[in-house]
Amino acid sequence: MKASLLFSAAALVLLAAAGAARAQTDEIQVYTGDINAPGQFGVTLHNNYTPIGRTTPAFPHAIIPDHALNGVPEYAYGAADWLELGMYLPLYSVTRDGRFLIDGSKLRVLFAEPHAGERSFFYAVNFELSYNARHWATTHWAAEIRPIIGGRVGPVDLIVNPILDVDFAGIGSLDFAPAVRLAYNFSKTWAAALEHYADYGSVRRFETADRQEQTLFAVADYNGEPVDIELGIGHGFTAASDALILKLILTKNF
Repeated sequence: MKASLLFSAAALVLLAAAGAARAQTDEIQVYTGDINAPGQFGVTLHNNYTPIGRTTPAFPHAIIPDHALNGVPEYAYGAADWLELGMYLPLYSVTRDGRFLIDGSKLRVLFAEPHAGERSFFYAVNFELSYNARHWATTHWAAEIRPIIGGRVGPVDLIVNPILDVDFAGIGSLDFAPAVRLAYNFSKTWAAALEHYADYGSVRRFETADRQEQTLFAVADYNGEPVDIELGIGHGFTAASDALILKLILTKNF
């Protein structure tokens, strides 16, 4: 994989995109740069539930986060040792009043340094294109640009995803929503981590502190048979964040 390919793809998306997507949350995960081996297929089920959350919608007719369950199955295929293709279908929610809603779908392509899990420094970039229901995001079409930068010293990993969310509503600003993971690997099977997720708003002008999303998760990871498991509990520290969020990610590779 050539670096010029990554930068060219990123430039094309940036030129085509504008504005902040301001979508709700279906996938609470820090990307590590690890991808499926060539020819390997994987299925991941993302689910998150908000026992204590915001009781007003983020925009008109949006799902209210409090007591809502959001999730999506993700399908991934290793196309090369530096390329993974993915699809999310369908995004779904169960609202606090019991309605089951279909929220949309996503396609993604992840360019990664080969064998990132074996390196002390690694990098990658992920691009997503989504089609959203009106109750899920402010625009039908949106995109995400997710650089992945990580370092490893012994059993400790530090990984940063400086995410940019974009839409296609016209010339506007990008939305900066970074995620960071600090993990300690007890073995190849077990790890514990702290993950921080934020949304600062438009890169043109960040939101004030009380209107930014700031959430910290404690996470436990199991990588083994029969499925990989990531379990986390998160707490938001601002009025724009949810007070308590639970996440469960199950992955099976074939």
